[in-house]
Amino acid sequence: MLFNSLRELHPEIELHLALSDILPKDVDLSNEPFDEVHPISELGIPDWKGWTFCHSIVELSTAIKPFVLEKLLLRPDTERVIYFDPDMVLFSRVDDLLEALEESNVILTPHQTEPESRLSAVIDNEICSLKHGVYNLGFVGVSATDEGLRFANWWKQRIYYFCRADIPNGLFTDQRWIDLVPAFFSDVAIIRSPRHNVAPWNVTTRDVTGSFAEGFQVNGEKLGFYHFTGFDSGAHRVMASINARPASKIGMLIDWYERETAQLALDPLAQYKWAFAAYSNGEKIDPLHRLIYRERVDLQRAFADPFDASNGGYFGWVTKQGVLEYPNLAVRDQADPGLDMLKRQLTPGFRPSHEDNLDWNRIRNLAADVMTRPSQATRYAKRAWEILRQEGIKGVTRRLS
Repeated sequence: MLFNSLRELHPEIELHLALSDILPKDVDLSNEPFDEVHPISELGIPDWKGWTFCHSIVELSTAIKPFVLEKLLLRPDTERVIYFDPDMVLFSRVDDLLEALEESNVILTPHQTEPESRLSAVIDNEICSLKHGVYNLGFVGVSATDEGLRFANWWKQRIYYFCRADIPNGLFTDQRWIDLVPAFFSDVAIIRSPRHNVAPWNVTTRDVTGSFAEGFQVNGEKLGFYHFTGFDSGAHRVMASINARPASKIGMLIDWYERETAQLALDPLAQYKWAFAAYSNGEKIDPLHRLIYRERVDLQRAFADPFDASNGGYFGWVTKQGVLEYPNLAVRDQADPGLDMLKRQLTPGFRPSHEDNLDWNRIRNLAADVMTRPSQATRYAKRAWEILRQEGIKGVTRRLS
């Protein structure tokens, strides 16, 4: 739906699909409304298979954005790149955004552009932005300037190591990083027009009127693009009903989108499963398997392609040795200080080429945990003794690498 709206309203723009998946060889894209596809395998991501394994589908879909952005910006014929989330639809031309990029290196849209007046809305919207990021990265525009390229390269470097849904550690996928952009880069424009990136988190201050026949307006301006975020879970409709102003026409947009996407779900392309949801043997990948691999450099080096379950592979390790090292993998309600530490600690994660033999940041975190919670010392000591008996000193060293 996004591409159809772009093709209709901006036929002059070249359309590219960033694909956080494998492109099946038997897929015919000749009739699709985009010009080029960029699957993850063609983005120049170092050790991309191991890196991909470390991410959930949401994390991966956001993590590839700066890689595609840089790839397009480096083309000699590129003047600017605008990214839209696939759950967005344009309802009128966005020439104002294209013009903004003639004067700016980066353009961003905040989740909110006006303060909330109700405490419940402050909690639902403003505090939510403090957790997830001030700017909504369902949209970003970048000019093909030196500064635009510097931004793309910086974002790519941060996202390679830190694209996680980990709010306790100050991270939310690719989005929280962008809070730093107005401070780090020059000529960053904040788009405050109410007509762009309309979504449940900002409709308390945006009056949506009109119809499909006469067109939709937002606070008197033509609706530029609407963000149908969280639609599949039902959260979109719920939050829109809570936040929308009386007599708002948002319900009309939501009903329309529901009908249209129901038809698109019948498309043969929609029947393909995400290639990175399972091991090569068909076994579904447990999120804890991804976490352990992300935090264990020794496993990253031993299993360059963790999806490959032939000859045992990482799947064989995690289902045999892994359950011994992390009991919680087998019995989910069992105490597992080792796994708890992996969940809490903040490390660069995937780094198979890391030169250090020991992760001193992890050692420091373990020491701090023991000092602040003395009861943990006994648990760690007991676990260390078990590892020492089963695997020797190399086993202990592996846990610290």
